[in-house]
Amino acid sequence: MKVTNTDLPGVLLVEPDVFKDDRGYFLETYHAQRYEQSGIPARFVQDNFSSSKGGVLRGMHYQIGRPQAKLVQVLQGEVFDVAVDIRIGSPSFGKWVGYRLSAQNARQLYIPEGFAHGFYVLSDVASFLYKCTDFYAPKGERGIRWDDPEVGIDWPRGERILAPRDAGFPLLRDAGDDLPAYEPG
Repeated sequence: MKVTNTDLPGVLLVEPDVFKDDRGYFLETYHAQRYEQSGIPARFVQDNFSSSKGGVLRGMHYQIGRPQAKLVQVLQGEVFDVAVDIRIGSPSFGKWVGYRLSAQNARQLYIPEGFAHGFYVLSDVASFLYKCTDFYAPKGERGIRWDDPEVGIDWPRGERILAPRDAGFPLLRDAGDDLPAYEPG
């Protein structure tokens, strides 16, 4: 397994070892001890699965009250996956990273608490798995605009299919008291 630091401190790109032969392939998608040794100390308590058609953009989501770190991966298809640092006072506040995750490359992205997350489906269909560190709490659900010009995410071109809720999220600068504070160290 290869774990790479991204341009956002704490966000990690994980490339599991994939063992292929003429029958197919095998990979370990999670091993608590190995992942902790690689810098992912999270204890995951809930798995979520979504299936989306091509052109769907989900995000940019975060949680307050019961924030969640996430380990995400694609089981079918391909997405452009994005994390944005939304921690007030962080040296990387408002910065983003994005990676192509697919069933073929088996990559995962670890997104700690304090980051907004979203993805755009590049294939006809994408099956997406999230491992989360806290249980879903609907009252704490928040988001920022996927197309916030100050954040400037360079999304791949194509049709955009958004839920009305996602399309109506505020700009990062207007999210106000809902944003988490940066805690160094």
